[in-house]
Amino acid sequence: MFFISGPMKKYKNIIFYVGTIGGFSAIMYWIVVLGSKLEQGRNVVVSETAQSHWDNFITTVTHNIAHPLAILLAQIITIIFVARFFGWIFKKIGQPAVIGEIIAGIFLGPSLIGMYFPQFSNALFPVQSLGNLQFLSQVGLILFMFVIGMELDLKVLKRKAQEAVVISHASIIFPFALGIVLAYFIYQSFAPEGVQFLSFGLFIGIAMSITAFPVLARIVQERELHKTHLGTIVITCAAADDITAWSLLAAVIAVVKAGSFMSALFIIALAAIYVYLMIKVVKPFLKRVGDLHPTSDNLSKPIVAIFFLTLIISSYATELIGIHALFGAFMAGAIMPENTRFRSIFIEKVEDVAVVLLMPLFFVFTGLRTEIGLLNDPYLWKITGLIILVAVVGKFIGSALASKFVGQTWKDSLTIGALMNTRGLMELVVLNIGYDLGVLTPEIFAMMVIMALVTTFMTGPLMNFINWAFKSKSDEVYQEISEVSKYKILLSFGNPERGKSLLRLANSLTKNMKENATITAMHLTSNNKLHQFNTPEYEAESFAPIIQESVHLNQKFTTLYKETNDIDADIVEVANKGKYDLLLIGVGQSIYEGSLLGKILGFTTKMINPEKLINQVTGKENLFENSPFDDRTRNIISKSEISVGILIDKGFLNIDQVFIPVFCENDSSLIQFAQKLIKNSGSQITITDIAGHIKANSEMKELIRAIEQFAPNHINLVNERMLEKDFLQKVDLMLVSAESWKKLIETKSVWLTDMPSTLVLSEKK
Repeated sequence: MFFISGPMKKYKNIIFYVGTIGGFSAIMYWIVVLGSKLEQGRNVVVSETAQSHWDNFITTVTHNIAHPLAILLAQIITIIFVARFFGWIFKKIGQPAVIGEIIAGIFLGPSLIGMYFPQFSNALFPVQSLGNLQFLSQVGLILFMFVIGMELDLKVLKRKAQEAVVISHASIIFPFALGIVLAYFIYQSFAPEGVQFLSFGLFIGIAMSITAFPVLARIVQERELHKTHLGTIVITCAAADDITAWSLLAAVIAVVKAGSFMSALFIIALAAIYVYLMIKVVKPFLKRVGDLHPTSDNLSKPIVAIFFLTLIISSYATELIGIHALFGAFMAGAIMPENTRFRSIFIEKVEDVAVVLLMPLFFVFTGLRTEIGLLNDPYLWKITGLIILVAVVGKFIGSALASKFVGQTWKDSLTIGALMNTRGLMELVVLNIGYDLGVLTPEIFAMMVIMALVTTFMTGPLMNFINWAFKSKSDEVYQEISEVSKYKILLSFGNPERGKSLLRLANSLTKNMKENATITAMHLTSNNKLHQFNTPEYEAESFAPIIQESVHLNQKFTTLYKETNDIDADIVEVANKGKYDLLLIGVGQSIYEGSLLGKILGFTTKMINPEKLINQVTGKENLFENSPFDDRTRNIISKSEISVGILIDKGFLNIDQVFIPVFCENDSSLIQFAQKLIKNSGSQITITDIAGHIKANSEMKELIRAIEQFAPNHINLVNERMLEKDFLQKVDLMLVSAESWKKLIETKSVWLTDMPSTLVLSEKK
């Protein structure tokens, strides 16, 4: 049998490739030449000059740019970039990202870009293209309302129904009534021609009554209120508010479309039948399907199609009835199977597309409708101020008084009022429905959008003011207690397995200190990855392995869980404010991912960070500078006011054998750590004086002498040449300073091949 060698096979493939492509290309060219002869007598015009070729190219490109699909894609690209940018800015100043995205819409609309760059605005957002943008934004809203329906925890609503319903309904009826009173005074000046006062008044009332459930839930999580009684009450109130407000909105839409309340009764009757069928027929069916397919592994595409068809049919049905497709989407989400894992699967499938891609289109479409330039008279701004005042008084005062009536403290009552006053996206949904129905004029629409922005923006500062005003003596006492002189360790973990290793290390440092030491385990997660209803379950899952390990170690510790916009900044803030003695973290990703050193350190990612690599090639960054830590780890170290220990975990289990290579004269803190390990874990310490720094440092010599006196058999000072070849393989933990770690990488790369788990200590004096 004949075998082709490797090089010959390579050339054979090249010859085949060139021959095939070249041969068939020649055949096609020959056919085109023959075909051109068939053009005779058919009046075919051929451009001969280079200029005409260029003109044809420009004409084609111009036509392509003006094509409706090209315009829509350009709009989407611009909108997403601008919306994410403004959302990022507002997150950085402690505001919900939704405010930034609404501002992005106003920025791209006639109020700013349209006013100062009209040609650009007309080219990007021509009037004839707005219909496509509106339909896409409506699809995004339908998906978003579906998610909102799924995020409602009806079990919590049942448990806290009595208090929640009183507060929620009071927070609706009070601003609703004030809204109708306001409508009475502005109807003559601002209601569209031909619109009945009933329709105008009802829409102003419902616009004053709405609360943004998703924004409120996110604020509650960010401020760590979700596990408190107050957080439970306010989330339940918001859920009840959502259900009631959307039911009222459906009735209001029915009245507006029917023209009178009596005519609207037919629509309301159909809506009641629809709700009955959804709860009594569709919900049990979906529950049965959900019980049979509880995980993503067995959730096949036909099953997914059933639930999405339910969403679409429900939205279509409510649109036909006359109470808007968004109510159908909300209802479809609310009747989804109550299994938390099942809902999480669907939220993950829907939310990224709805929130990242389609919702910014809605914000910008709203911004294109919002013409702040129409408010060109001081009187109009006075009316805007009056609208804001009525909205704040109605929702804030109404909710606070109702909360106080059911037995809440003044502080909690005012906090509930501040949170319920948050309007955000939900207000824009109501306003756009009113605008589409012709109930709101462009002027009143702009005023109400400004009101939505102001009431959402003020929530955070208002809560800060309430907390400051009601700061109690007990808070100060608690702060004093927290500052009692103990050795306090804070360990921050992302991966629970890494958290177990950090807990073992913290236990090794404090095991015999009993009541003179405390350990706090902290887990932070990005708040855009979770939903309010599954936060407790996620928290329990995150801490379960660490709790199990603590039982094995017989180690008490405190848990600290928080959703955050900036994980690194919050780690530093908690560590500094808590005045801990030591912060323990796991090493992050490295510049050396995928490289030789990366493999030595145990990283498995196959890509080198391109930005870091470019900086190193161009000389902007030294290859070994601050290695091997990523920007996040270096940022934590630089901003922490306490000592930071970075654990490079290579299967850390025991701490019997500890190795300390001394590279610097400032490594005395390592000897102090060795004392703690000996006292609390009976560790055997081996110290190597690499460059004779111990001999020249009296402090280190005294520390070592002190250890030799109380534990002579637990410390061994050896020369580097005396270390056995397989010494590092017997070591459980290597302890080095940050400065020594850098020198170790630069000068002792051979050690890194067999490097054990390593604690790199960055000491703060």
